[in-house]
Amino acid sequence: MSDDHAQSTNAAWGGRFAEATDAFVAEFTASIQFDQRLYRHDIQGSVAHATMLSEVGVLTADECEQIVNGLKAVQADIESGQQVWSVALEDVHMNVESALTAKIGPVGKKLHTGRSRNDQVATDIRLYLREAIDGLSAELTRLQLGLVTLATNEADTIMPGFTHLQTAQPITFGHHLLAWNEMLQRDFERLQDCRKRVNILPLGAAALAGTTFPINRERTAELLGFDRASENSLDSVSDRDFAIEFTHWASLTMMHLSRMSEELVLWASAQFDFINLPDRFCTGSSIMPQKKNPDVPELVRGKTGRVYGHLMSLLTLMKSQPLAYNKDNQEDKEPLFDTIDTLAGSLRAFADMVPHIEAKPAVMKAAALRGYSTATDLADYLVKKGMAFRDAHEVVGKSVAYGLAQGKDLSEMTLEELTPFSDTITADVFDVLTLEGSVAARDHLGGTAPNQVRAAAARAGVLLANR
Repeated sequence: MSDDHAQSTNAAWGGRFAEATDAFVAEFTASIQFDQRLYRHDIQGSVAHATMLSEVGVLTADECEQIVNGLKAVQADIESGQQVWSVALEDVHMNVESALTAKIGPVGKKLHTGRSRNDQVATDIRLYLREAIDGLSAELTRLQLGLVTLATNEADTIMPGFTHLQTAQPITFGHHLLAWNEMLQRDFERLQDCRKRVNILPLGAAALAGTTFPINRERTAELLGFDRASENSLDSVSDRDFAIEFTHWASLTMMHLSRMSEELVLWASAQFDFINLPDRFCTGSSIMPQKKNPDVPELVRGKTGRVYGHLMSLLTLMKSQPLAYNKDNQEDKEPLFDTIDTLAGSLRAFADMVPHIEAKPAVMKAAALRGYSTATDLADYLVKKGMAFRDAHEVVGKSVAYGLAQGKDLSEMTLEELTPFSDTITADVFDVLTLEGSVAARDHLGGTAPNQVRAAAARAGVLLANR
């Protein structure tokens, strides 16, 4: 193999080697196939690095200007589709640097002064993930706004609340939707906390031990909008905790979306028929013309597993790595990128779909009547009149057994039917046996009373408006 070929194949480090990398190995070890999506962040970091080098006197002002203008031209080429990505150059960093040098000549080779691809890629990933977090935060907010608006509109819509998927007590659809919002609120807060640890600059750690050049890392951090520069050069290049933490956040958030999806799938079924999902978020069957399949929530539920898998992949990737950087870390990008893409798509689908969910109040109310959902209210009624709770529990149990035998809900029984179970029961019992009375009676912070649901939705709306 010719010297020219060896030089072109090993452009980043060919001086040490007597022969070119095997063609298969070159392709096997390259990351340009997937890390090219980092090009904007790589160029952003390089512009800041060159600016800092100029300010400390490592580059002249003219060299810095050439490099910055050249990088902008490379970015324009990439975005116009003119850039040809080379596997021989391994990764996005060397492809960008090679394109820069082709445009501005030997001065382009000075850009890499005082840094390594190790701290460069760590910086690029943090810049990329920080931007992704901001985008995901916006989608989370949009989804929450849709939930809160729908919850306000459905504050009076009675439905059964479930435990063990059995009818438990009556609630309102608005109250249930706000439970979803609470999950997402925690997700939002966790994501902002995660962002703090993402927003730390590793650039300047070089390969692992820093650099002998008089760099100003605080200035680079300022130029790139990082909160601070990292403290330890070894940890800076080898740390992927921030990616694992983000993927853990993503797993929790997908778990919440999956729980929501499960309920939407159930509620949209003929067996429940609680809601109608817009046609544009569903598909039909190739053989059964009557089918309307809730594909969006089903697919989100299914995608949860791949995000869990990415979390385990990253944890396993890092579990046995000695300090500092190892080639293993090239495998951090694909799981991270796919996690970001999966979350972005899932949140967008939900944010688009949720505001257009149509409740079926009559069906929901009828379902709440079928499960003796006011039984606890009857027990509370007896306790308030002086009966011990365990005795009240037994009285209500007997009245429910009677209702099952007669095919009647508690609210449908007459006073004459109820009083044999306890002479404590009087005509005012019907104030608590109705679904409306039951829901309205839980009139406290976090309760199901419609006025409490509207107040909770209003508070949530204020939080969202102030983000």
